[in-house]
Order: sequence, then C-alpha cells, then structure tokens
Amino acid sequence: MYIAISGNIGSGKTTLTRLLSRHYGWEARYEQVDHNPYLEDYYRDIRRWSFNLEVYFLKERFRDLLAITKAGHTVLQDRSIFEGVYVFMANNKAMGHLSDRDYDTYMELFEQMMQVAKLPDLMIYLRASVPHLVANIQKRGRDYEQAMQLEYLENLNLRYEHFIAHQYKGRVMTIDVDRLDFLGNKRDFGQIVDRIDRTLFGLFPGD
Repeated sequence: MYIAISGNIGSGKTTLTRLLSRHYGWEARYEQVDHNPYLEDYYRDIRRWSFNLEVYFLKERFRDLLAITKAGHTVLQDRSIFEGVYVFMANNKAMGHLSDRDYDTYMELFEQMMQVAKLPDLMIYLRASVPHLVANIQKRGRDYEQAMQLEYLENLNLRYEHFIAHQYKGRVMTIDVDRLDFLGNKRDFGQIVDRIDRTLFGLFPGD
C-alpha cells in the first residue's frame, strides 16, 4: 500500500509519519527539509527562489513515487506530489511569485510525470488552524520559518481545503488536529490508529 500524510506547514505530518511507521512497521519516506538546498533562500526571497524550490520538490517527490511503485510493502510518504502542485505551487503562482512561463513549464513537467504516477491508497489530511500551525512552527524553532507571514499560512490552508474537496480524486481521511496531541497522548494516537484500521482493514465495523 501507498499512504500519504498531507497537511500545512506545522500540522504534524512528520511526527505522525514517524509514529505510524513505528506502530505498523511501514517504511517512511520523509520530505527533504533539513538538506534542501533552496529552502532558506526561498524564505529570504520567495519571488526569486520559488521556481527553483518547486522544481526541486517536484523532482524529489517524483523520485519517491517511482520508488514507492516498485516497493513490495507499505510505504508512508510525508507530503505527496499532488499537494505540492495543487497547494504550494498554485499558491506561489497566485501570490505572483512565478511568471506564467515558469508555471507553464512546471505544469507540463508535472503532467508528463502523471502518466506513470499512482494515487495513494489513502491520503491522511491533517487539518489545522493557523494558530495551531504557528505554535508548532515556533516550537520546532527552524530559523528560516520564524519570519513566515500569517497570510501565507492562511492561503495554504484555503488551498488545502479546496484541494481535498474539489481537486484530489483519491481516498481521503481528514483528521482535525487542533485538539489532538498524538505525540504526547496515547489515547489521541490510538484514536487515529483505530480510524486507519477501520478504513484500511475493515476492523471495528460497529464503531
């Protein structure tokens, strides 16, 4: 199986990916953040580095997709290629950070990739309010994220909702994470595991 964990910056994707991987024994594939050669430049000058960053992420996620397709076991992916395009790339374009030429080149490349792409068997969408996102971003303390604008996070949240409701064609499980502490509270994590079990394996049908 192929399972994607999706959600805005600071929603808890990486943490949940790690916990689920440990619980089920599934392979985890993480988004390249700490070793991303463009990320710090991007947050310093978004307009200058948007195209470079988005192409880098597209390349990395497509590489992961090819590996997942060949894997003979369940793989968890921390953010999918689909939200990278329909949420983050679309947001950069809408905010005027990309030229029409760069956007068209990027989308043509993505469409060619989609000829061999596979939708996840399940996408787990972590829905979070902007205050929740900000609190998590401040807690993890990445220097380049601290100057992130609230408007940027708000726009991404709106695009995530549109993506899940209108653009993504696969199976989705939405988890509202504002009142959950799945890292520190075993009951909260257990609720998520129970939902995954019911969805993927048909357990607890009477719940």
